[in-house]
Amino acid sequence: MKLRLIALAASLCLISTLAFAQAPRGTLISEEAIRVSPGADSAKLGEIGRGYELAILDHNSEWTQVEAILAQPRQQESDDDEEQDVKTITGWVHTKALVSTATPDGDKIIFGEAANAEDQAARRLGRKDAAQEAMRLYYRVYDLFPNSPLAGEGLFRAADDRWQLDREDVLTRPSARERQAYMRGQINEDWMRLVIKKFPGSKWADLAAFRMIDNKLCGDWQAASKCPEKEADMYEKYVKEHPQSPAAAEALYDAAWRQAALIDIYQTEANRKKSDESKNRALELTQKIVSQYPQSDWGFRAQTLMFYVRRGVPTFGNTGD
Repeated sequence: MKLRLIALAASLCLISTLAFAQAPRGTLISEEAIRVSPGADSAKLGEIGRGYELAILDHNSEWTQVEAILAQPRQQESDDDEEQDVKTITGWVHTKALVSTATPDGDKIIFGEAANAEDQAARRLGRKDAAQEAMRLYYRVYDLFPNSPLAGEGLFRAADDRWQLDREDVLTRPSARERQAYMRGQINEDWMRLVIKKFPGSKWADLAAFRMIDNKLCGDWQAASKCPEKEADMYEKYVKEHPQSPAAAEALYDAAWRQAALIDIYQTEANRKKSDESKNRALELTQKIVSQYPQSDWGFRAQTLMFYVRRGVPTFGNTGD
């Protein structure tokens, strides 16, 4: 009898899990109270912020019963689990701010609110935690609407928002000044690798690959040629492997600027031959940028760098670059 009860309980648990997996899903695009029962007078269980995943369990004309999945961004790579340390709350939210997989243009609505949150994050007096909201909302575009034309961009922007937050943290540590990249903190690459895996050959995958170069850069060059040599090669290699990337012009400029810096560094190392070679290479790269991207910011910046190199103006240590 006891075994039958255990088996029955296990079956009911499995049915509940399957029902949850098949439930419609959605998210909120503004913060809303979650309540014990449908109605503004009902007891409040808490507040649900923008971008958290919601499983939709029931609804009436104005209220929707949901299981809200509250979690911090995941720390380990996983194809089917965005987050860990999961906390759930089951209750009722007002339907007015809920966007579900059945909402017409739901992907565009969530994407738009993510852009709003990103704008708030960039403002000095912007909304608190807006950067994390933007990251969650962009991810929801990909998560809830995987076939949307915005899915790849949503996933990349979520990954990029996280990348910038992690990068800021890494660069504030004392180890950020270490010469060798492996001696300083590394930015978590999981989400960028997920972009490349889910959208191979896309411009979002190209941009993800470009971002990950950050983890290979030296901290402090210490006025030695080894680091800028290696970094210039990495950026040129990136362009060869991703010629159609939106970041190709920037990568070429990054390579050209390092070659320009090497002109002076090699002179301090009493290597005039390599100094001249770097000058020629810097001019070749800047000319390539100007000819291929004439009306872009990188084209104009390359024009300026070319002017410096031709006139012999030192560029190494120029904080403007």
